[in-house]
Amino acid sequence: MATVSDGGRDVDRYRAAQRALTRLLLRDLRTARRLLVVARLRQTMPDWIAAVHALVGQYGSASAALGAEWYDAQRAAAGAPGAFTVPVADGPPEEQTEASLRWATRDLWPREEAAAATQQAPVETRLETALAVADGVAQKLVADQGRETVRQAVRRDREAVAYARAAALGGCSFCKLMASRGAVYKNARTAGQDADEKFSGDASVVKFHNNCRCVITPVFRGQRFELSPHAAEWDRLYQEYAAGHPGDQLRLFRRALAEHDSNPLPGSH
Repeated sequence: MATVSDGGRDVDRYRAAQRALTRLLLRDLRTARRLLVVARLRQTMPDWIAAVHALVGQYGSASAALGAEWYDAQRAAAGAPGAFTVPVADGPPEEQTEASLRWATRDLWPREEAAAATQQAPVETRLETALAVADGVAQKLVADQGRETVRQAVRRDREAVAYARAAALGGCSFCKLMASRGAVYKNARTAGQDADEKFSGDASVVKFHNNCRCVITPVFRGQRFELSPHAAEWDRLYQEYAAGHPGDQLRLFRRALAEHDSNPLPGSH
């Protein structure tokens, strides 16, 4: 029986391809920043949002194509019988992109609930911070199209039994926890609803954060899934330090990673 994993050269190559796409996206986002004029933010922001949405569509289509190629390659490697056409995921509607970007730039405008220190910072400083957040928003919208393409294929392909989440070595605690569960993902029941109350329902299956480098790897009939050495270590840490503590697993797992994981845990997630 063939073995498939969340790690290895194939997964690393696929992640590298998606990251290369992100680098190109960020390059073009820097160019689009010129559309925003500090002295005329309200007048210039609609043009900037439209430009970012166009980039999300352009690079999102490329991300989805990479996802389809990845799925086809993994299906062929598994020797799955029959023909199957990967359903390429659509890009986000313009309203979603606009809402996400306006959330990213919310501190540019006066808000009663905003922290005083945030509002008192120079607008140029707030703009740089907002644009950095917007870059993460755009990256997620693009990468999600590749991930959703693979996820949809797993759901529709009779030869696919599940998918695994492959987290980067320096990923956040939530991503590492989800990756440590292995090839259990196909519907909301296996999405990890006990890990964090914020990740509930079907959205848990596809929950990724800004700047997330996780990818999805499919598993087919006749294959045996095996955790990579690093994901197996994450699972060991979870079982030893966090399992059996309902409602507190993620916090305890995060602490265990900070103290025992050999890979760096970002302090920002």
